[in-house]
Amino acid sequence: MANLSPAELAARIDHTLLAATATTAAIEGLCAEAREHGLFAVCVNGVHVARCRARLAGSPVRVASVIGFPLGANATAAKLHEAGCALEDGAVELDLVLQIGALLEGDEMRVAQELAAVVALARPARALVKTILETGHLSSAQITRACRLAEEAGADLVKTSTGFGPRGASLEDVRLMHAAVGGRLGIKAAGGIRTRALALELLAAGATRLGSSASLAILRPESPEESPSLRSTRP
Repeated sequence: MANLSPAELAARIDHTLLAATATTAAIEGLCAEAREHGLFAVCVNGVHVARCRARLAGSPVRVASVIGFPLGANATAAKLHEAGCALEDGAVELDLVLQIGALLEGDEMRVAQELAAVVALARPARALVKTILETGHLSSAQITRACRLAEEAGADLVKTSTGFGPRGASLEDVRLMHAAVGGRLGIKAAGGIRTRALALELLAAGATRLGSSASLAILRPESPEESPSLRSTRP
């Protein structure tokens, strides 16, 4: 992975802007940067999907929308409605926060049913579903189990974090996820990825996609002293 060209690295990045303060001008700037630098996708809140689709028309950049973001604690019906609106507005990828509380209390059926319902909604539109686990709240065993539930539900990728939780991605998280579903599902590392060195470490650990609001910084070459390793924060 260390030999990835800027273009090859860009093709693995979802250029992300999920702040509540995001303005129209900022979203349009996000799209312009994604188009200029050949980033894989933009990832935005649902209210911005139609604008992104219009600004990116004619380009290969995909539009992803978050669902149930950032807590995952919405009713399933609300998540389905949100997902349907995003698909109608032009999203081709859905980043869904799973029911974290249900997973923590062992209610796997509720988690699985919701994931399967969103996947079933996305399939006719040929949209990808990424399941956000929010790994900072989970034990190693729970991360592994959540990955398996996502796979059984038909999700396309599992994703580490929202970027709004207790911490972002770690190498340990990505390795656990890769051990659970790597080669069958994609793995998106997101949260706290701000340098090229960290991005490359995560890809080497098994990530197939990265989510970052610092995409342009990631694409810049770094000197060795600017490249600290990303370490696990799991106790």
